[in-house]
Amino acid sequence: MFRSYMHHALDEARAAAARGEVPVGAVVVLGGEVIAAAGNRTRELNDPSAHAEMLAIRAACAALGQERLPGADLYVTLEPCAMCAGVIAAARIARLYYGAEDPKSGGVAHGARVLDRAQAHHRPEIYPGIAEGEAAALLREFFAGRR
Repeated sequence: MFRSYMHHALDEARAAAARGEVPVGAVVVLGGEVIAAAGNRTRELNDPSAHAEMLAIRAACAALGQERLPGADLYVTLEPCAMCAGVIAAARIARLYYGAEDPKSGGVAHGARVLDRAQAHHRPEIYPGIAEGEAAALLREFFAGRR
């Protein structure tokens, strides 16, 4: 039976927005347990690679003491960019669930489509549109407040 953990990722996205970051959140789930969660921290850390997915994957690998996450699920509120898609493949994430599509900067269903390339050493199962409305609304509200 499918159980979504997107609500955890949405909580991380809301926390990122409260810090002034673009509201994207991610969680890594293994065996029905959340083993890592993160929201964007690019501004806080002055690090362009500090995307929610990257931080959650790094934390999960550190928690497990390994460089790959076979069998793990990644929930992220926004379609991963090309950089994050590459790390998802390298980490051997089993299933990717994401909320809102990102036609401008996405790297999974849009743009580079990294996981569809022959160079991708691994392609997870991909499930788009999980809590898409709520994830997209968070982004719209955040950017409306910036304009």
